[in-house]
Amino acid sequence: MRKPELLAPAGGPEALRTAVLYGADAVYLGGSRYGLRAKARNFDREQMRENIAYAHQHGVRVHVAVNILAHNEHLEGLEAYLKELEEDGADALIVADAGIFQIAKETVPQMELHLSTQASATNYRTFQFWHEQGAKRIVAARELSLAELRQIRERCDEKLELEVFIHGAMCISISGRCLLSNYMAARDANLGACVHPCRWKYRLVEETRPGEYYPIGEEDEGTYIMNSKDLCMIEHIPELIQAGITSFKIEGRMKTPLYVAMVTKAYREAIDDYMENPAIFEEKKPYYLHLLSQVSHRGYNTGFFFGHPDENSQVYPSSAYIKKVNFVAKVLKRQGEELWIEQRNKFSVGDTLYFLTPVGAPLAYQVKGIRTEEGILRESANHAQEILRIAAPEREIPEGCILMKSL
Repeated sequence: MRKPELLAPAGGPEALRTAVLYGADAVYLGGSRYGLRAKARNFDREQMRENIAYAHQHGVRVHVAVNILAHNEHLEGLEAYLKELEEDGADALIVADAGIFQIAKETVPQMELHLSTQASATNYRTFQFWHEQGAKRIVAARELSLAELRQIRERCDEKLELEVFIHGAMCISISGRCLLSNYMAARDANLGACVHPCRWKYRLVEETRPGEYYPIGEEDEGTYIMNSKDLCMIEHIPELIQAGITSFKIEGRMKTPLYVAMVTKAYREAIDDYMENPAIFEEKKPYYLHLLSQVSHRGYNTGFFFGHPDENSQVYPSSAYIKKVNFVAKVLKRQGEELWIEQRNKFSVGDTLYFLTPVGAPLAYQVKGIRTEEGILRESANHAQEILRIAAPEREIPEGCILMKSL
């Protein structure tokens, strides 16, 4: 039984290094152009080269999203950009647009091409077609069930790799190909600029009564008829592996390093435990779910994997996130008996924090003292990105480790 790749999001350099630390086999990211997360931090040319090298030093592959649905003007300069990515060492390009796919084949013929989920591949003939065009991997449409994925795996060339989203935000539209943002805010979701109007609150207005807003009846705060829950397949690792899925993909290039760390860690441990001993995996399910319940998320469900979601599993009466912990600091280094950390959110002497170590349950830690970089004592830390010093616990804590605090 083949062990699947764990593919984590890297919205910026910090998220990439976090994903590497917490066990990703590969990361996916966007460059300065052509990606569908224009508001993520993304990577300029220098950062791209430096962080691909960093990932490769740790045995981690890098997939670069070039997955906009291009208009004519977007093709200008594309060849040069693709050659830059090849020179910088990118392992694969994620492409949705047929024109970009063709140009990539001609310009960088040695690079792996992965068909994006934006291409809406929903049947085995489509998978076969794109494989024959040169796609090494297909990122399946999120509307596919597990049974359909099994059929695709059985009917397609065994050399074709299958990648599926197994965790993160879901979209109201087929494979994310939405025009709502264009219509309401003149921001093209298919060029990476979605403002997520599906998450906004709505009221009903009758055209001859402007200014009179009527509730639609979901809850007092508003209606969320276009919202969906977040995907979570942590309990179904066995079925996904047995279906022959090559790569498990975590959504979240707009997410925080804490989110990337926690979700990557949970799935890393779950996959490894199952491959070692399925009984261990079954025993530890509550632990994996507990980890995933801590970070900011909407209610979890299994999306379309087990058939079309019913009203109770997919639609829900709030756009609010569930969040139980805060990202308060990142470990920079150990120096003697102290840890040097970069502070992100407020904490004080006497607070209980938790080190989110790459393996095992988070380590509880009570803050007994805080010093600035210059050695000045502090009772609390509330200046974002200030370098601070705290006493090091006895347990080994790696550089880049996340420190969090319960809310």
